[in-house]
Amino acid sequence: MKKVLITGGAGYIGSTVASALLDQGITPVLLDDLSKGRPEFVEGRVFYRGDIADGALLDRIFAEHPEIGATLHCAARIVVPESVGKPLFYYRENVAKTVELLESLQRNGCTRVVFSSSASLYAPTPDGRVDESCPVEVGSPYARTKQMMEHVLQDWTRAEGAEGIRVVVLRYFNPIGADPQLRTGLQDLNPTHALGKLIEAHTNGTPFTVTGVDWATRDGSGIRDYIHVQDVAEAHAAALTRFDEVVGPDDEDRYRVINVGTGEGTTVRELIAAFEQAVGARLDVREAAARPGDVLGCYAAVDTARELLGWSARRTIAEGVADALAWRTKWTAHLASA
Repeated sequence: MKKVLITGGAGYIGSTVASALLDQGITPVLLDDLSKGRPEFVEGRVFYRGDIADGALLDRIFAEHPEIGATLHCAARIVVPESVGKPLFYYRENVAKTVELLESLQRNGCTRVVFSSSASLYAPTPDGRVDESCPVEVGSPYARTKQMMEHVLQDWTRAEGAEGIRVVVLRYFNPIGADPQLRTGLQDLNPTHALGKLIEAHTNGTPFTVTGVDWATRDGSGIRDYIHVQDVAEAHAAALTRFDEVVGPDDEDRYRVINVGTGEGTTVRELIAAFEQAVGARLDVREAAARPGDVLGCYAAVDTARELLGWSARRTIAEGVADALAWRTKWTAHLASA
């Protein structure tokens, strides 16, 4: 595979995957409207600024890069509370526009698609552990958009006129950290996820709030599978480079779901303790009720990823914290000088 199209290629996940592909000698072709992505993350890379629903732009990209062997679809709106307040916006951006994208891919003969989905789809289990066969129970419009797109993609692989279309869905868990070489990272200095909020609290000397303290976990806080973003990127790269082994053109079922996580559950309180140990300081920790759309959480069973992708997470939470802090220092300095 010489080239891969990455939608959302200027975002946190897409840009990190792009770096991982470049490290393997594969050229990423990036498409992003820069509504959330950063132009710095595409410098020196093949980049098109535009909307995934712009069919004429997609036709141009494939005409100019006929070597594209697959598409990785990362572009999406991802903030749970925002999705609760703006559900129609999320359905348009994450669902309607993706359908337009798929039509463009089919028209241009791109039959391999890797979809960045989310573990937020899973229904809670007694111990939080979920495999790919576990029931789905979405708790927010954001999660529902991912669920809807999984249905769309599966139906697409079974449709008449879509012969050869194959899809690998990666349900990844909670990415933390940054590219270890600090080429890219979180573009938002005020992210909504737990580690970002911990860094913000530590940097600004403000309280950190645990939202939801009566979940059915060992300490009452939510449970997550915190995975280094570089591990997430390498899983995506493995899905692309091993695509034909994961789902072949002659397979009866041309749709495959794979969890991407560490296989270990960490509660929010345990994440706080690990963070405090990493920075050598205590935080002012407070408690609050769960936010609209929040869920207990889960962690991955990762046997399928090991078997099909030959991949497993290699980095620790401590490494994720260290890389996240190093990236914030670099990114803050960059933004101050810009």
